[in-house]
Amino acid sequence: MVALFVEIIGWAGAILVLIAYVGVSTGRLSGGSATFQWLNAVGAAFFILNTWWHDAFPSMVLNIIWAVVGFSTLWRIFRRRMSPS
Repeated sequence: MVALFVEIIGWAGAILVLIAYVGVSTGRLSGGSATFQWLNAVGAAFFILNTWWHDAFPSMVLNIIWAVVGFSTLWRIFRRRMSPS
């Protein structure tokens, strides 16, 4: 049962990252948008679990960095929106 859950999470991560890529490539999303960053950060976080499960450590490290970049960018977007203008 756990293995199935991990596979579903991995596929969901792949779909989220693909949606982000297609969105930017077609001009429907901006690379600096919160939507793009959420799709990438959550997709990478899902990949972290999946790659850890499969002992794919180089991919896991890449996705940890990918998620940190995405969540850091989201934090900057949030702070920018919350700061008084």
